[in-house]
Amino acid sequence: MKQWKLFLTAIMFYTRIPVTKNISFSEELLNKSTKYFPFIGWIVGGFGALIFYASQFIFPISISVILSMVSTILLTGAFHEDGLADSCDAFGGGWTKEKILEIMKDSRIGTYGTVGLILILFTKYFCLTSVTVEQIPFVLFAGHALSRYSATGMIFFSKYARDDAKSKSKPVGKSLSATDNLIAFIFGTTPLFLLSINYSYWYLLILITIVPIIYFLKRYFEKWIGGFTGDGLGATQQISEIVFYLTFIIISNFI
Repeated sequence: MKQWKLFLTAIMFYTRIPVTKNISFSEELLNKSTKYFPFIGWIVGGFGALIFYASQFIFPISISVILSMVSTILLTGAFHEDGLADSCDAFGGGWTKEKILEIMKDSRIGTYGTVGLILILFTKYFCLTSVTVEQIPFVLFAGHALSRYSATGMIFFSKYARDDAKSKSKPVGKSLSATDNLIAFIFGTTPLFLLSINYSYWYLLILITIVPIIYFLKRYFEKWIGGFTGDGLGATQQISEIVFYLTFIIISNFI
C-alpha cells in the first residue's frame, strides 16, 4: 500500500494523469517516490509508442512521429521541456549563482530557451525519423525510461542547489537512498535490455552514455550554482533522451 502511494505520488508530480485526491504532498513522499521516475518513463514512452504505432497505419511516418512527440509532451505537461528552456535561459544569461537561479524562477521564456527548445525538438524528430518504423516504438519506450534515470542519478550523486527552496516550478525530489537509486536504475535500464534482445546486444553500449552525462552535467551545475535544480533535472532528462537516440543511430550504422 505504501509503495502504491509512492507510485501515485510520482504520477501526480511527473505527469498530468489524474490520481486520487487522497494523496497529499510532502517532501518525504516526493523524495521516496523519485525511485519510480524511470518507471514513469515506461508510461510516457509506452504512450508515445502506442500513438506512433496507431498513427502509422493512417498517416506518413513523419506525421506519426510528430503526433507521438506531441502526445508525450501533453502527458507530462511539457514538464521536462520547460526545465530545459529555463536552464538554457538561466545559464545563457546569468553569470552568478544568484542571477542564474533568479532567471530560472522567471516564467517567461527568452532567446536561449526558445533556441534550445527548437533545437531539441527538431533533433528528436530527425532522430526518430531516421530509425526504422519497426524500431521506433521500442526506441521511444527505452529512451524515455533511461533518460529519466539520468535525472534520478543526478539527484543521488549531487545535491540540491537552492538554499531557500523557492521556485516557480513544481516541488522536486532532493535526495535518494542507495537502495532507491538501484531500483530506479533497474526501472531505467530494463527497457534497454528488451530492445537489445529484440535487435542487437550492441545496443547495451548505450548504457555507457549515462556515466558522462551525469558526470559532466553534475560538474557543470555544481560549478555554477552548487548543485541541481528542478529545471536542471528537466534539462538532464531532455539531453539524455537526445543522446540515447543519437547513440542508437550510431550503433545501428555499424551493425
